[in-house]
Amino acid sequence: MSSNSKPSTRYIDRYFTAHSDHSLEALVMAMLNQNGPRPDAGPGPTRKVAETLRKRAPETTETYIAYGISESLVKECARQADYTIPQIKENGLETPKSKDGEDIGVGKGWWYEGPTEMGLTPTFNTWAQITFLHMYLLTVRIRCFPEAHVPTWNQHMINHFSYLAEERMVTLHNISARMVRNKYLKDLFVQWRGLTAGYDEGLVKGDAVLATAIWRNVCKGDEEVDLEKLGMVVAYVRSVLSALDSMGDSAIATGDVLFGSPSSEASLVQTKSQMLGTDV
Repeated sequence: MSSNSKPSTRYIDRYFTAHSDHSLEALVMAMLNQNGPRPDAGPGPTRKVAETLRKRAPETTETYIAYGISESLVKECARQADYTIPQIKENGLETPKSKDGEDIGVGKGWWYEGPTEMGLTPTFNTWAQITFLHMYLLTVRIRCFPEAHVPTWNQHMINHFSYLAEERMVTLHNISARMVRNKYLKDLFVQWRGLTAGYDEGLVKGDAVLATAIWRNVCKGDEEVDLEKLGMVVAYVRSVLSALDSMGDSAIATGDVLFGSPSSEASLVQTKSQMLGTDV
């Protein structure tokens, strides 16, 4: 689960220039894996319009472009662990609860289903953490945008997540009180800040630390987690960061990003390390 690839000097140079007072975050860029498959990217519906606007009035249109494209990007992040609550459509049916009192939904895909997948419980918190993980991957790449544009993109990303989260609270979990929703949103923002620091530290200090951060946030510290599946998530994070690094700013800024699945990293994680069985 380790990476021997050389760090991206482009990440280091541009991030130190833009954020010279945040040395820890700058060092993160040095740890990105440069060997990984590119995300399945295709031309988005707004690509030509966005590129035309950026050429004609790049400064004045940046915030409008960032607003629309960041919405698409966040929805792509949220799609990775989507779930439903079937009982919400049936009057009188009680929604099953987890041991922590969370509503349990029905989810499909690698993160949820079957013994060969991650097997997480489809709850609101699980959805939020997997969405956050993918948002984090994008924000690492967005850090390399021109300095003046980075705060705009970051703010729109978290805003759009908040909109999606609040809508889900209402439509799937019947949380009608705005005060309660606001409290949950505040807690989610605190979690976002904390996990960002944790994932940054993992990128700097190595895969064991990164795996611990993912285990703590995505897996809720479950001591019975499948370590092979956790290793696949770590490899997936490295692979996606490498692929995003290979994409130009314009590709990211037009929303041409589609995420894959950690299942693609199975063969890598299952390969026996050359360090095992050797005399030290």
